[in-house]
Amino acid sequence: MNFFLETIQVFLLSIWYNVESFIHLFVPKKKKNIAGEVVLITGAGSGIGRLMAQEFAALGPVLVLWDINQEGMKETARLAKNSGASRVHYYLCDCSDKNEVYRVADQVKREVGDVSILVNNAGIVTGKKFMDAPDSLIEKTMEVNIMAHFWTYKAFLPAMLANNHGHLVSIASSAGLIGVNGLADYCASKFAAVGFAESVGLELLASGKDGIKTTIVCPYFINTGMFDGCQTKWPRLMPILKPDFVAKKIINAVLTDQVYVLLPKSMYFIAALKKMALMSLVNQSLLLGKHRIVFVVFYSGKWPPSLALT
Repeated sequence: MNFFLETIQVFLLSIWYNVESFIHLFVPKKKKNIAGEVVLITGAGSGIGRLMAQEFAALGPVLVLWDINQEGMKETARLAKNSGASRVHYYLCDCSDKNEVYRVADQVKREVGDVSILVNNAGIVTGKKFMDAPDSLIEKTMEVNIMAHFWTYKAFLPAMLANNHGHLVSIASSAGLIGVNGLADYCASKFAAVGFAESVGLELLASGKDGIKTTIVCPYFINTGMFDGCQTKWPRLMPILKPDFVAKKIINAVLTDQVYVLLPKSMYFIAALKKMALMSLVNQSLLLGKHRIVFVVFYSGKWPPSLALT
């Protein structure tokens, strides 16, 4: 297919996806059945991880819980069973340790089976200004918030590829879309998580593995204790989110194969404003001649092409 036809194809698909999104504002998407699926949740010992386990429990999957907090996982397992889960397995796993991720993943495959829904939820935050944050905490933030995603994908994606079936869920953050003062290392890790999930999702589509879905979740601050002391200047526009509300939205996104979940909904508008502001800055720079900005498209005969900014 030549460049002109592919351009037309992209244009028509863009129209179709926008029309489809508009229709789904009024007609809810059909929810898929996940009974019997193996759902693995990292960071399941508390917070959103625990609430997602409880929400999933009522839907009939086999639950696999990972955390570094044994007692927290036991409590999550108990609550999940009370919510209807018939099978719950839990494992101690430090997701920042690649070798431990691979070791525990092999144990899960032997004892439970292949994971078909992977929820990368484990996360930490230093809560310090960049220059005040110790190197060790910055490294740990990157290891937990993004490097762990690499290792869990490496461990569980092969089975999904073999079956062309699965779902990859990345619990990122609105701080992965827009930089936040005082959260430099956290933002860097979450920007990476969003970019990684997007890129792997595109790889899967380009290779014809359309049975493996991707969901990227970018919530504003959640009232889980992780961001104690955080306040919002615009509580009506950008409220601190309730954990149970976020958990329900994530589960619904998985069941309807929703790719992006931005919470609250005002985040869609704010993210769009940022892109518009960026393009305005690019245009001003070009007009003023202050910067050399070159967009280069590397095209190899397959869609999508890659885009570079220099």
